[in-house]
Formats: sequence, C-alpha cells, structure tokens
Amino acid sequence: MDLYQVIKTRRSIRSYRPDPVPEEKLNRVLEAARLAPSGNNRQPWKFILVRDEKIKRGLVPLVHHQSFVAQAPLVVVACGENIHYSRGGYMGDFSMLVDVSIAVDHLTLAARAEGLGTCWIGSFDNSRIKQYLGIPHDFQVVALTPIGLPEGEVFIESTNRKGLSEIICYERFS
Repeated sequence: MDLYQVIKTRRSIRSYRPDPVPEEKLNRVLEAARLAPSGNNRQPWKFILVRDEKIKRGLVPLVHHQSFVAQAPLVVVACGENIHYSRGGYMGDFSMLVDVSIAVDHLTLAARAEGLGTCWIGSFDNSRIKQYLGIPHDFQVVALTPIGLPEGEVFIESTNRKGLSEIICYERFS
C-alpha cells in the first residue's frame, strides 16, 4: 500500500474483531516503531504488549473507562525513559515525549498498512498504570493503543481536516 494512502486512511478504531493479530504483521509493526528516529539516537522507548484478558480489563478504569481498549486482542503501552535532556530550552525532563510519540506514530501507520486498527489513547492515569504494570520510576507512560483487526469497513479518508491554507505560513507566523 502506498504511504500516502496509508496516511489518508488511518483512522482511530474503537471496535475490534476478537481474532489474534498475526505474529508476522505484529513483528513488522513493532519493527517500524523500533526504527523510528530519536534525538541523538537515544531510543528512550519501551513497549509493553498486553494480551492477557484480565490485565486488559484492568486497564479500562485506568484509561478513563474506554472499554473498547480491552476489546482488542492486543494493547501496546508505550513508555518513555526520562533522558534528562531539555529540547528547545523548555521541555525539561519530558523531551522523550517527542521521541516516543514519533515511534508510536510509526507503529500506527505500519499497523494501518497491515490492515490493523489502532487508536491513540492519550487519556489515562499515568501513575496508576505505572503501578499496575510495574513500570519503573524513571519511565512514564506516553500513550496506549489497542491493536487488532477492525470491525467493519473503516479505513476511509477523513473529510474533517483543515486545509493547507489554514495551517501554512510563509517566512513568519501569521
């Protein structure tokens, strides 16, 4: 599938079939995340793959009761290590958010190319997830995403995006 078609048709999927994610597809998706660029090649990410039904159900209250998360056959919890480096002179200890977000974006686009659905979950209780999954102190949860075969025909182009003229400036902010 063409990269631009992948980008145009990637959607947030909130309904999944129970079928397991084929290992060869999952490995390609995880490899895409692994190959993501990061500042100074620090690669501050760690991905927890959650397949256990009980553990997935336990995540639901920690993601503000988004129950579809547990419906997927797999949930990826993307964590970032505090790299003690401040990007842009203002990001402080959380500059790893940029690197881990790039890796998660690679993961979601690769999943789409494989016919798999994802949904970037940014609404969650970081400290409770860290405790629940035994995540070390110097790591933070950056995002979660369920991964699985979507229920129904869902990969369509979005018509709800701003036009280029609304987001592009030339030479100076305007």
